[in-house]
Amino acid sequence: MILPGGYIKDLLRQAPGTAVTARGWVKTRRDGKKVHFIQLNDGSSPTDLQVVAEEGVVAPDVIARVTTGASLSAEGELVASPGKGQAVELKARGLVVHGAADPEHYPLQKKKHNLETLRPLGHLRARTNTFGAVFRVRNVLARAIHRFFQDRGFMFIQAPIISSSDAEGAGSMFQVTTLDLESGKRAEFREDFFGCRTYLTVSGQLEAEILALAFANVYTFGPTFRAENSNTPRHLAEFYMIEPEMAFCDLNDDQDLAEAFLKSLIEQV
Repeated sequence: MILPGGYIKDLLRQAPGTAVTARGWVKTRRDGKKVHFIQLNDGSSPTDLQVVAEEGVVAPDVIARVTTGASLSAEGELVASPGKGQAVELKARGLVVHGAADPEHYPLQKKKHNLETLRPLGHLRARTNTFGAVFRVRNVLARAIHRFFQDRGFMFIQAPIISSSDAEGAGSMFQVTTLDLESGKRAEFREDFFGCRTYLTVSGQLEAEILALAFANVYTFGPTFRAENSNTPRHLAEFYMIEPEMAFCDLNDDQDLAEAFLKSLIEQV
């Protein structure tokens, strides 16, 4: 487990002469004369840590297993880097390969991959710069959203994912059922798991409105689903939605909150 302070983003800020252990996945390996340069990334930063492994220090059979996609630990000392774009690099005293990656079959190589190429690679695409940036931004935004509302005394509520309500007709809904709809028989939804028609939620608004009448200021922040058959970037089947509800509030209060909310998120991203 990587502990706080041990991520590559932290190691890149430490001073030369510090003994560290870096863990991550190999982006690339470049071989020089009696030395090997390994770009290592653990997902904490878009910037890789360069690991320098000299011949005679790291066994050849270990180096042979250090290929793109392999997971490893590198132990050594941070030294000032003569290369551009990096203040320090790790001079390795030892490498441990935790999981090898067959270079003949590992699909991510040192080149730019378009989104269509990455689409079927759901188990690996988070290692690319594009998807890594997306998930890091989403992480910062999620933390900023909760901080904004929590600092203002709002209560976070978890609206149900399965619902029998269409939330004021907010959109087409995905139906949820345990009935065998391919049996040819007419579906009797009173015999279904919940005894009625149920759907994936399109909004947590109704639950938030109810709880606002008990806790004054509340917000939901969770997945919502829309079964709108529109294949455009503006229509997602699943997305996260933020829905605050406030008691004792007028339109001016609502506008002020929305403006402060957007400013806060932009500042933190």
